[in-house]
Amino acid sequence: MKRLFILLFSCGFLLMGSSVPAAEKSAEQKKEEELPYKNLSVFMESLMLLRAKYVDTGKISYENLLRAAMRGMMQELDPFSSYEEPDAFKNTMEDSMGKFPGIGVVITSRDDALEIVSVMEDGPAAKSGLRSGDIILEINGKNTRMMFLDECVKMMKGPVGTKVKLKIYRRSNDTTKDVEIERAVIAVSSVKGTGCAADRIGYLRITQFTATTASDLDKALARLKKDKLDGLIIDLRNNPGGLLTAAIETVSRFIEKGKLVVSIEGRAEKTVCHNAVGCTKDLDLPIVVLINENSASAAEIFSACMQDYKRAILVGARSFGKGSVQVIIPLSDGGALRITTAKYYTPGRKEIHGRGVDPDIAVNTSPAGSMAIARHLSMRGDKVPLIRDGKYRDIQLERAIEILKGVTIFRQAEK
Repeated sequence: MKRLFILLFSCGFLLMGSSVPAAEKSAEQKKEEELPYKNLSVFMESLMLLRAKYVDTGKISYENLLRAAMRGMMQELDPFSSYEEPDAFKNTMEDSMGKFPGIGVVITSRDDALEIVSVMEDGPAAKSGLRSGDIILEINGKNTRMMFLDECVKMMKGPVGTKVKLKIYRRSNDTTKDVEIERAVIAVSSVKGTGCAADRIGYLRITQFTATTASDLDKALARLKKDKLDGLIIDLRNNPGGLLTAAIETVSRFIEKGKLVVSIEGRAEKTVCHNAVGCTKDLDLPIVVLINENSASAAEIFSACMQDYKRAILVGARSFGKGSVQVIIPLSDGGALRITTAKYYTPGRKEIHGRGVDPDIAVNTSPAGSMAIARHLSMRGDKVPLIRDGKYRDIQLERAIEILKGVTIFRQAEK
C-alpha cells in the first residue's frame, strides 16, 4: 500500500501518515461509479483526436496530454488541490527540510491572478522590492493567467545563482514593473525582532511556523522577561503558516496542557483533535496578537486558539482564510496528487477556511499602508519595528501598545 504524505498547511512542510478507510458509499455514489468507463471513453476519444489532428506535434505526446489533463482536473476542485509533476514533488520534499532554492515568496491563485501572499524576509524577492499583495503578471515573459499554480512555482524555482524575470503589478500605486531576481537558497526564518516596543512591552515576530519556532520562542521570552514585562505583542502579520505541529507547540506555551488547540474534520476521516502539550507555560502575561490579510494557515490556528480561550486580544485585519488539510499521494511517475481532504476548526467550533479569523479589535489599513508595513518589517529584520519613521506609521502596532498599556493600568488599579 502506498504511503500518504499529509500536508497540514500552505507552505510545504510534510508529516507522514497512513491511508484512511473509505467512507460508506451512498446509493448515488454507487450509481455514479457504475459509469466510469462511459466517461473515460469520451476522454480517450478526445485524446486520440488531439493526437491525430492537433497542429503542433511537439505538444501532443501522451505524457504531455495526460499531465495537462491531471493538472486541469485538480485545479477544478479548489486552489489547493493539484497534480505535482516529478520535479515539483521533489521541490516540495526539499521545502519540507526548511531550505530550498528560489526567490523567497509564497504565492496563491486568487481571482484568476497570481498574487504574492508574503515575501520571506532577507530573501532575494524582498531585496528586489517585491511586497505582499503584488500580482505576478509574467514569469520569464510567459503570461501567468494561463498557467497553473504549480507551474508558476516550478518556473520561479531553479538552480542557485540563476535568474528569473518577473513582471509585477502593484495595486497600491497602479504601476507595472519588470524585476530580475537571482535565485538563492532560502532558509526559512522563525522568530525575529525580539525586544521592547515600548516601556515594559515586549515584542516578537513569528515569520513562519517551523520545527524550531517553539524553542526559538522560549529563548526570545527568556531574554524579554529580564525586562520584567507588563505585556507581550506577538506579530503574525504576513506569516504564511508552517507546520501544524509547530503551531500547536507554540500556542501550548500560553494555554493549559490538554486544552483543545484545533480539530480536523473531513469526509472520510473521523474528527482528529490536537491538544496543548506539556511544556514551560506562561498563563498570565497579557498578550496582543497582530494579524492581517496575509496571516494564513498555522498562523490562523495559533491566533484563533488564543482568541477562543481569551488568552490574547487579536488586533489588525481579518486573516487570509487558509484552513484546509492536503494529503499528498506519491504516484508511479515520480509525481504526486495533492488532495484537500479535511478542514480545520477552532476550539470554539469556528471554521477558518474561506472565512479567516476576525480580530477582536479591527485596525484596517489601506493597501498602500499594508505594503509600507510589510516593507518596514522586512527591512528591520532582527530589529524591533518602529511605530513611526517620517511619513511611515504602523497604526496596528501603535494600537497594540495602547491596549497593553491600558491592561497594565487596569491591573495595577485592581491591586
